[in-house]
Amino acid sequence: MELEQCNTIFERTMNKELFINTANEYGKQGIAFLMIANYELNKFFIKPLTEIDNTKILYSVNGISNFSKKAQAPEKYTFEKLPISFAEFEKSFNHVVEKLNKGYSYLTNLTCETPVKTNLLLKDIFFSANAKYRLLFNDEFVVFSPEIFIQIKNGNIYSFPMKGTIDASIPDADRIILDNEKEKAEHATIVDLLRNDLSCVATNVRVDKYRYIDVLKTNEGELLQISSQISGKLPHNYKENIGDIIIKMLPAGSISGAPKPATLEIIDEAETHNRNYYTGIVGVFDGNNFDSGVMIRYIEKRNGQLYFKSGGGITSQSNAADEYNEMIRKVYLPF
Repeated sequence: MELEQCNTIFERTMNKELFINTANEYGKQGIAFLMIANYELNKFFIKPLTEIDNTKILYSVNGISNFSKKAQAPEKYTFEKLPISFAEFEKSFNHVVEKLNKGYSYLTNLTCETPVKTNLLLKDIFFSANAKYRLLFNDEFVVFSPEIFIQIKNGNIYSFPMKGTIDASIPDADRIILDNEKEKAEHATIVDLLRNDLSCVATNVRVDKYRYIDVLKTNEGELLQISSQISGKLPHNYKENIGDIIIKMLPAGSISGAPKPATLEIIDEAETHNRNYYTGIVGVFDGNNFDSGVMIRYIEKRNGQLYFKSGGGITSQSNAADEYNEMIRKVYLPF
């Protein structure tokens, strides 16, 4: 396959088959690249790092970036949330719970979009954000995500499912979130799902660390989020199959649910918006290793209006008011 052909057929996005073939070829030749995939897996972008136009696409993937400006929060800014009504949220929530109670799913990630108003441009948010994974794509959307999708280091693959969020200012917040039975069940389900996903591409899959706390800084204070670490061993020829490995893991288990195929149908029925690139992934291959993030904490621009997309995992033990408040709490700027 000619790499020049891959770069000229689709200047912006490509289909799944072309993405897989291109990524595999780049991996085989040790060519460093940036890749982006949307949630629906019908839009893919991949280019060598040397060919990224930084007037249109800016990225920072766990320290690998195409700019030198340090993150610095603006001194003054406005940020207003205009969330959907609880009644509208509850309608989607009840549909999910009905499916859960019938046994179609054990965990379903339900998301919404919240119109927001700010005097900041998407580029301002990108440069001000403090996050492990940042992306500004053609002034269409900005991502400032704390969540790792997969990492590949020296032939090993790692996943870090992130499930369970609480306001850090609540007294004994760490104990409350770790002892919450609903959160325990949700996290256990997603860890099991990610173990299965990794087993599709790796051997010797195991849980290295289970339910540890990450601290996230936001413009409204700190959040505590619960994560785990899972790892496995890839075959020796993983580089020339990097595209296949990525696709077999998608969509990310942490933003879909379990079992994945049935849960994806429930999400399609329950959600009232198009996720687009939200909950897709952004990743960088450096010629040997791969690092990628789940595109949560995401603001999209449509017709001049900004929409912040957020959500959380729903189980049969979930409470609609709690989930509604969590969805709103995740609408923040990481300054």
